[in-house]
Amino acid sequence: MNSINVTELKSLTTVIAELSDHVLTITLDRPERMNSFTDAMRTEFRALWRFADLTDDVHVVVLRASGDRAFSTGMDVKEGTYLADNPFSRRDPGVDLSPKQNGCWKPLICAVHGLAAGGALYWLNEADLIIASDDAQFFDPHVSYGLVAALEPIGLAHRIPIGEVLRMALLGLDERMSVERAHQIGFVSEIVPRERLWERAATLAARIAAKPPAAIQGTVRAIWESRDVGRTHALATALPYTMVGNPIGKAQIDRSQVPTRSYEVR
Repeated sequence: MNSINVTELKSLTTVIAELSDHVLTITLDRPERMNSFTDAMRTEFRALWRFADLTDDVHVVVLRASGDRAFSTGMDVKEGTYLADNPFSRRDPGVDLSPKQNGCWKPLICAVHGLAAGGALYWLNEADLIIASDDAQFFDPHVSYGLVAALEPIGLAHRIPIGEVLRMALLGLDERMSVERAHQIGFVSEIVPRERLWERAATLAARIAAKPPAAIQGTVRAIWESRDVGRTHALATALPYTMVGNPIGKAQIDRSQVPTRSYEVR
């Protein structure tokens, strides 16, 4: 499954995907397995990122999860995941879950509840906004099972202090990062009561989706790609993003809908 269309959104088996008012809402839907990912889910996410990238009607993506216990506990250890026998043909299986590594620069809002562990970080590491309910907890169990914690923590190290990354990676199952700590270090931008989590994610998505999509998409791409180079290089190459995006974004804007002042303080 390399790509899908709007009608095929209903045929997905591991997630529920709905497109409404320019917001693509994806709900992880394997609650009986703590929303762990499988080869089937990898395939569906690869197609979803392609769909989101190529579909102009998609302005924002919201990722959330069904069930009471977990956002996701990473890879389904019972089913496992495919790796090529030839070591030179192997690729990180989590790449399929990652929007930016799949060339999708539409903003991603993750709404996290319960447990978020291990491979769940593939989504969180590339999210543009993470909001969480007051019961959310974060951890990486790899070393407790004798596995090197490398791929997920390296991605995490690009968004939170390295000391926090090392603590999570080295303590494994012995410790979980609380949602309060995740908020203190800037990993989570907002904590809300569990019953308000999906509503709040939808509100944020609607506000972003109402803005000119070219300006939003260009902003996401410019900021993320700047992190791959030094500050001076990033600033020197920032202007082309505005030269490409501004004429399109200005043509998309309705000046009557631009607020004259900020209406919310967080």
